[in-house]
Amino acid sequence: MKVRIKYKSNIIEIPDVKKCEGIKKYTGLMLNRTNALLFEFSKPGRYAIHSLFCPKFLAIWINNGKIVEYKLVKPWQFIIKPDGDFTKLIEIPINNKYLNIIAVF
Repeated sequence: MKVRIKYKSNIIEIPDVKKCEGIKKYTGLMLNRTNALLFEFSKPGRYAIHSLFCPKFLAIWINNGKIVEYKLVKPWQFIIKPDGDFTKLIEIPINNKYLNIIAVF
């Protein structure tokens, strides 16, 4: 699936995004290092993520269609949270497929 997000005055289209449900919400980029991942949550919150066993990636937290925060996440961090509540999280691995999107942020 493709995901479109608004960043500043640009619409950014992220190709090949996989929606994570069930057990995949817990494994994330540990087991899928080639595609961007979309996590959706039923209510807004500041849910923590980690980057254990993950490659470097860009995390984009979204609430009500607006970017709450984005961060380049390095491997082996235990707790990563944005400053505000969010309902969606996109994890984009740093690889050749997504370099043009990473460069925007």
